[in-house]
Amino acid sequence: MKFVSANGTPAGPVGQGTWYLGENNSTFQREKDALRAGIQAGMTLIDTAEMYGSGAAETLVGEAIQGAEREKLFLVSKVYPYNAGRRNIFRSCENSLRRMKCDYLDLYLLHWRGSVPFAETVECMEELKRRGLIRQWGVSNLDREDMKELFAAPGGDGCATDQVLYHLGSRGIEYDLLPWLRARDIPVMAYCPLAQAGLLRRGLMGSPAVKQVAQAHQATPSQVLLAFLLAQEGVVPIPRSSRAAHTLENAAAAEVKLTAAELAALNKAFPAPRRKTMLDIV
Repeated sequence: MKFVSANGTPAGPVGQGTWYLGENNSTFQREKDALRAGIQAGMTLIDTAEMYGSGAAETLVGEAIQGAEREKLFLVSKVYPYNAGRRNIFRSCENSLRRMKCDYLDLYLLHWRGSVPFAETVECMEELKRRGLIRQWGVSNLDREDMKELFAAPGGDGCATDQVLYHLGSRGIEYDLLPWLRARDIPVMAYCPLAQAGLLRRGLMGSPAVKQVAQAHQATPSQVLLAFLLAQEGVVPIPRSSRAAHTLENAAAAEVKLTAAELAALNKAFPAPRRKTMLDIV
């Protein structure tokens, strides 16, 4: 349950997100440096989307990867649902590749479910593979019932991942979606692994349980939140960072190995739901 680059190298356990990056000229260079620092630290999985800044994040990625060995990178982008049919998907993919200054994507995702039938999207994704424009395809923001419907479509079982919101304070996928994916050896790409800004994020960062675990490992609360996800089988977090120092902090979270007692303490402080909940989407 790993993401493997074109030369057979597994992508690092922590990837890089790009939502809201690349949209401001005054911070563009700093954000590019942050992505490059991540690549050098082994964070070779970089996730973006045509939606992010109307392509601005893809442009940032294209600049950041210049000089890097393309075959060692694992580049991911996402297509709008309304572009995920035969009429628009090939143009969308080619535009993403142009902005990212590369010849292929390692993974191309349906950003969320729309009106285009799954069967049509799958057929188009497979055509993109035959053309050599993508190596694999997957989905984002699909819950278990959606995934079951996808798999019922011809070729739907070729899905390589489901990218969903997942962090210590939002564990709804653990009830049924995550077990369903694990049973089929499909990894989860966890976006917003450090939560969004607001009360929930402050509650996580300021939690006595999180702070106690962080102190025990001489780590930061952010690293503990990432370490919690890394302790879950088949989960790859993709935190966003606009500063190199923070990116390197995220990369170092892979060295924080939580004990069973620490995981139990975090589970007690932020328990997983015991019933089905709506899939969190932002």
